[in-house]
Amino acid sequence: MAILVTGGSGYIGSHTVMELLEQGEEVIVADNLRTGHQAAVAGGTFYHGDLRDRAFLQQVFKQHQIEAVIHFAANSLVGESVQIPLDYYENNLIGSHTLVSVMLEHGVKKIVFSSTAATYGEPNRVPIYEDDPTAPTSPYGETKLAMERMFHWCDQAYGLKSISLRYFNAAGAHLSGKIGEDHQPESHLIPIILQVALGQREHIAIFGDDYPTEDGTCVRDYIHVMDLAKAHWLALEHLRKQNQSNIFNLGNGKGFSVKQVIEEARRITGHPIPAQIHPRRAGDPAVLIASAEKARRELGWTPQYSDLETIIKSAWSWHQAHPNGFQS
Repeated sequence: MAILVTGGSGYIGSHTVMELLEQGEEVIVADNLRTGHQAAVAGGTFYHGDLRDRAFLQQVFKQHQIEAVIHFAANSLVGESVQIPLDYYENNLIGSHTLVSVMLEHGVKKIVFSSTAATYGEPNRVPIYEDDPTAPTSPYGETKLAMERMFHWCDQAYGLKSISLRYFNAAGAHLSGKIGEDHQPESHLIPIILQVALGQREHIAIFGDDYPTEDGTCVRDYIHVMDLAKAHWLALEHLRKQNQSNIFNLGNGKGFSVKQVIEEARRITGHPIPAQIHPRRAGDPAVLIASAEKARRELGWTPQYSDLETIIKSAWSWHQAHPNGFQS
């Protein structure tokens, strides 16, 4: 029996594929390569196609005995989603609808879903718990929440069991150095900072320094991508054993501001990394920090690489060795 990983050539998806392979799983990857890289896929069987293409998905499901799906495939940029919301609704929701429809047609009723802290919006308290209100401040967060709700109602109607993993800021790279983060264009803070250190950018832009935080910049809970990958496998195991739907936060329970991340990167790289203040971006909450007590308790998940130094050092090693990403 195989595990289908949609969006498995992306940043978190490719690290999860590597984790699954290390756990001895048979892995099938489906990706349209719009933002991912086939070179990031460490093994398994790869299919190039789009989840909105029902005929493509039918082919994949007919070729393999699929036990469960881990679903990463989605547009995932907060700022972009505010600018082109219809693209996010069309890709994220229609893709997920088609996927679940084909799953049910083939009797596949287990899915681990890559959700996001963006479902919460501006939190009422910190840290954030799974039962806190969800009020997304971007179309990206809205579409992810809508997918969670779709899975809930499909459980009620068809017995589809899902685990939604609401994770916070993924960062870092595989410690083997084989794979890492490569977005074109890059939108995540740590790799953008490291591009400055590599001389690929003149400065790092800080979007807003007037937030209600200690230094005025946004605070985020950074979690190593290898810890995220392990959580997806543990969620799959939980579905196998418990066969119950659930939602889990994934984070380290501590936050770092944009300025703190820049300062740590300066120390690790030895580069001055100039910074400039820019206006706030739409849809950016001031503070996002997770309570991951539930995941620790019920999934047996314990982050192994939670300190900011390890996260940035692993990313720096990857970017130094691959200054042009997977094209290096």
